[in-house]
Amino acid sequence: MQPLTRLLRPRSIAVIGGGTWCANVVAACRKIGFAGPVWPVHPTRDSVGGLAAHPTVDALPGAPDAAFVAVNREATVEAVRALSARGAGGAVCFASGFREAAAEIEDGQDLEAALVAAAGEMPIIGPNCYGFLNLFDGAALWPDQHGGLRTERGVALIAQSSNIALNLTMQARGLPIGYVVTVGNQAQTGLATIALALLDDPRVTALGLHVEGVGDLAGFEAMAARARALSKPVVVLKSGLSEAAQVAAVSHTGALAGSGAGAAALFDRLGIGQVESLSDLLETLKILHVAGPLPSNRIASMSCSGGEAGLMADHVARLDLCCPPLTDGQRTALRAALGPRVALANPLDYHTYVWGDRDAIARTFTAMMAPHLALGVVVLDFPRPDRCDGAPWEIVVDAVADTAAATGRPMAILSSLPETLPEARARAMMDRGIVPLCGMAEGLRAVELAARLGAAKPAPPPLLRPGPKPAPRLLSEAEAKALLARSGVGVPRSATAATPAEAARAAAGIGFPVVLKALGVAHKTGTGAIALNLAAPEDVARAAAPMAPAALLVEEMVAGGLVELLVGVVRDDAHGFVLTLGAGGTVAELLSDTVSLLVPAPRPEVDAALGRLRLAPLLAGYRGSAPAARDAVLDAIMAVQDVVIGLADRLAELEINPLIVTANRAVAADALIRMGGDT
Repeated sequence: MQPLTRLLRPRSIAVIGGGTWCANVVAACRKIGFAGPVWPVHPTRDSVGGLAAHPTVDALPGAPDAAFVAVNREATVEAVRALSARGAGGAVCFASGFREAAAEIEDGQDLEAALVAAAGEMPIIGPNCYGFLNLFDGAALWPDQHGGLRTERGVALIAQSSNIALNLTMQARGLPIGYVVTVGNQAQTGLATIALALLDDPRVTALGLHVEGVGDLAGFEAMAARARALSKPVVVLKSGLSEAAQVAAVSHTGALAGSGAGAAALFDRLGIGQVESLSDLLETLKILHVAGPLPSNRIASMSCSGGEAGLMADHVARLDLCCPPLTDGQRTALRAALGPRVALANPLDYHTYVWGDRDAIARTFTAMMAPHLALGVVVLDFPRPDRCDGAPWEIVVDAVADTAAATGRPMAILSSLPETLPEARARAMMDRGIVPLCGMAEGLRAVELAARLGAAKPAPPPLLRPGPKPAPRLLSEAEAKALLARSGVGVPRSATAATPAEAARAAAGIGFPVVLKALGVAHKTGTGAIALNLAAPEDVARAAAPMAPAALLVEEMVAGGLVELLVGVVRDDAHGFVLTLGAGGTVAELLSDTVSLLVPAPRPEVDAALGRLRLAPLLAGYRGSAPAARDAVLDAIMAVQDVVIGLADRLAELEINPLIVTANRAVAADALIRMGGDT
């Protein structure tokens, strides 16, 4: 496929069609100040949107760099074929009724394939999308209203939903936006390919994504690697997190690690920040545009109200943020700026003693901004401009700018409410290198994410991608454990038996106490398929009788357990293989104390993930108990990943629950594997 440069940065635009949408594109180009020619194409009309129309693509004065195609779906294919033959730089396909409508229209999938074939090497965006805005160069292949403004430097936004993209252009938060691109069906040109083109534009400072599905996993990895190489942070809002797992899982892991967990693990692995709302997306991008990722989570909070300082302290306590105690140097400088009547702390309530005194306020803020802080946050809510005079508040903005200049530290002004930081003031702050954060909750969540993005992480190894979908069968527990043991996972001493008498003899050979299980049952607790702590042959025979005629598994009773963990992997076709670690046992789903990674996960990353579990203190030794064998746990998890790598073309899911961890070993007390082919 040809590069996207001509399409995204056109010097000439063709508009194909005669409806309202086409007239809107002409008007949008005129409004945004597009400097090149706009050529409408219509077979019968003399003009479209006030411009003279050409009857065919071949009749155009030249090959257009970009075309907006807004005709019916069959005519779209023919228009794209004509554009490609003419040597156009690319096209936006507005029409719907392609693959997205395959359930209702029988030929939707076939027509989309015909569209891609008609395009050949010419790039197309869509179909079923609004197109794009280039607010750097003034190009609007966009069939509706939008709220964008021209800018010389700003962020790029890509959305799978055209309406969400439209809504984002209406933001009144002061964020400079250079590109807005919608991708629709991604029939030929995917989100990752477009993102690569935008990242390579030196005017783009950061990238924001709205993603329904990642799609091209290899392309997404390449995009993230390019963003890392260019030091341009990426933030994503993923919709559809409530979907069930990709597999019809029978394990606890499948219930815990749906597609949302896989997506979150993917974004974290690739160094992409994930947000949960459009507001958080915009606020985070503002920080990244002005300051880039923050070097730490340590901030200074400054406000002229004890109530605001208290709210800030409460929010910070709920987030992975830190307002460090004041150093002696900060205290000395603050006392000189504020006098003896102000209680000094971080968050700081500097009262109103210095209100209206730019120099005094600047000295106060400068005294707070010690080198160990990543960001200074000044709480400031402007009065309503239609009813009040906000001039005195501008003095605080001036003092913040003075502080940034004096200290070289990034500074933000944070409003308690989104509506108390008007757009004009936010844009003016941006022009002065101050981050305007709209709303205390979303603003501080944005600071938290910017700090997380600033944490140095090594480039990840390539993802393990699933092979063709297997037709899996559930292995018996004995088969599963034998497979795990061959890769080095610790398993209990065991034997299989066909009758209660055989089970009793096997137990005597293993040594008491033992566990007895009926093979072929996925979840044994509560179904009568497991008996624990059997201390004599007659106990084993008695417990085995109601399990017959099922095959029986007799195992040593693992003693000295300090922690029970869940270690599971599910195949997720959208993201790879999701490795889930968490609290195990019968209450795994109830506790939902889990972290998710993608295979392969390096040992240090696995170790760090274990540390994020709520049960992590148990591994270290809690309230005088012995520490658990953490290295043995890591050995087991790395061995599980070896199994997954070896079975990537056949594995559907794998689970150890529980992995019983003692002071010196980690033992897979129960195991489940679902895979295709032979063991």
